[in-house]
Amino acid sequence: MNADKEKWILLVVLSIIWGSSFILIKKSLEHFNPFQVGSLRVLIAGIILLPIAISNYKLFPKKHIKWLILAAFTGNFIPMFLFPIAETEVSSSIAGIINSMMPIFVIIVGALIWKFETTKKQILGTLISFTGVCILAFGGGDSGELKMIPILLLLLATLCYAVSTTTVKSKLMEVSSTVLSAFVFSFVLFFPSIIALTSTGFFSEFTFSKDNMLGLLFVSLLSVFGTGLAMMMNYRLLKVSTPLFASTVTLVMPIVAIIWGIIDGEQLTYMQFIGAGVIIAGLIFLRTNAKK
Repeated sequence: MNADKEKWILLVVLSIIWGSSFILIKKSLEHFNPFQVGSLRVLIAGIILLPIAISNYKLFPKKHIKWLILAAFTGNFIPMFLFPIAETEVSSSIAGIINSMMPIFVIIVGALIWKFETTKKQILGTLISFTGVCILAFGGGDSGELKMIPILLLLLATLCYAVSTTTVKSKLMEVSSTVLSAFVFSFVLFFPSIIALTSTGFFSEFTFSKDNMLGLLFVSLLSVFGTGLAMMMNYRLLKVSTPLFASTVTLVMPIVAIIWGIIDGEQLTYMQFIGAGVIIAGLIFLRTNAKK
């Protein structure tokens, strides 16, 4: 399969998987608190990928250990907690829409840290999408409540993803996508996730009740598909494309997230639909004028 065809297939499949992650987070939160959801998501992925990490330990990029740690915590640890915390206050649809800001942060982080070339049209696309985020933040509900804190947490999580994506592309492309994912979850994040989960009292409070087992099912689906498998595919996508192209997976993700949200009974206000449309318009403008 040629690289051009592969990158589009990966883009579509990743959009579906990650777009479905937000509703799985929502369902997991019906059974566990946000910190337990985040910890379990990372820990389960680490357990599943441990055999791959152990069998390929000689490929561990020791000379790039600091970059591996940076990519792991910004891309696969911190956001795993920020998204569940935010989704206790906002819908899974909104979380999916905010996550579509990732290409914006990829441009900003790439230009500031890695000196990626940035065009004026990319900056204009950034400003258009930022306007959409402002509309989205101020357009919630009839209650008049402004959910700024969860919006900011979602933006921080998306910024973290951008830092991780650009770091992997710049420093860690010598390691295969599967092995890199295994190292991230099984070596770097395994013990931090256990410590985080223990601190929530999970091991002392957990019982094998129907409610808890259903919660584990949702978290396991989130971990296996939305974390482990998705990160392998994302790292592969970075190998056959650019960070900006890889980040445009978030263009389709909001559509998937909104569909799942509507199926689950969520509703968006007219202003939030407008805000989402402005975000996507800015991203399409950005993508159209981006260098391949």
